[in-house]
Amino acid sequence: MPEAARTGAAKAGEAPRSVDLALQGGGSHGAFTWGVLDALLEDGRIVPDGVSGTSAGAMNAVVLAHGLARARHDGLKGQDVHEAGRKALKRFWENVGLLGNFSTGLPLPAAQAVASWFSQWISPAQANPLGVNPLRRLLLDQVDFELLDTPQAMKVFVCATNVRTGVGEVFSGKRLTVDAVMASACLPTMFKPVEIEGELYWDGGYSGNPALYPLIYNTRSNDVVLVQINPVAVPFKADANAQDIMERVNEITFNAPLLAEFRAIEFVARLLDEGRLDPGRYKKMLLHRVDGGAALHGYGSASKMRADIVFLHQLFEIGRRMGQRWIKTHFRNLGVRGTAIDSP
Repeated sequence: MPEAARTGAAKAGEAPRSVDLALQGGGSHGAFTWGVLDALLEDGRIVPDGVSGTSAGAMNAVVLAHGLARARHDGLKGQDVHEAGRKALKRFWENVGLLGNFSTGLPLPAAQAVASWFSQWISPAQANPLGVNPLRRLLLDQVDFELLDTPQAMKVFVCATNVRTGVGEVFSGKRLTVDAVMASACLPTMFKPVEIEGELYWDGGYSGNPALYPLIYNTRSNDVVLVQINPVAVPFKADANAQDIMERVNEITFNAPLLAEFRAIEFVARLLDEGRLDPGRYKKMLLHRVDGGAALHGYGSASKMRADIVFLHQLFEIGRRMGQRWIKTHFRNLGVRGTAIDSP
């Protein structure tokens, strides 16, 4: 392994820290998350215990978990396992980029306007009756979902929204299949709902982006590192145009479930600190955040459908820088205090 990869624990002798990962969705902006994960894995001191993901975050979650599990299954240890995870993510996103390189058409703003108009008059069942999604084949080519339900794999949780009930459902263990991941990433204006066990599912971002509660009850770590793609607070003008309005509405919609869980977790943590809850029954979670919202907001929501390799690598590099910055600033706080409010 190159010396450049032997960072963190290998150089500083620091004990590794177990963390849970929470990966938000956001189309091709998931390549930003790829960059963040690459920085965390390269550092060497951060060991993922569980991961929860939605939409593109779900794809990152299963690809990462499979890469690590396959390495352990093959007898690799330590940083070599992390290097395998980095390679798995790189392979997946570069294959996405190869697909994106074949996509040509209108400039992004025009494409978004046409897609918006198109979706008002033609349903996905009419436009794409066979439900073709090339990402499904990419996942099947790279991820052995049965391996994700073995002791070598970390806990993986994927959220999708039940169309009938409007409630988010988390898939894990034997129920975690390629269909569950595709359901988690199923935007209703682009794809037919995915049927699983007789129920129809849409994108998990409407109900949990990502869902945090599975990490509370099913993993050992108290630290959750959220990789956030959608901005929480952005400047907005009263005379904004229709496109800016819809973009902000989508950001608010896809952040709402996450913010609700944040408030609940912080409320429980405060009661535990005040001695008003039994620590034997309640788990105090320390929330951390690598925030890509501000860095990605300038690209606009239309760019979430852009997947050429050049653009994905741009997002990857932004994610790597933000991940490295977070490690430098907040690694010392793992196991000590949450930093989600003051994270860069």
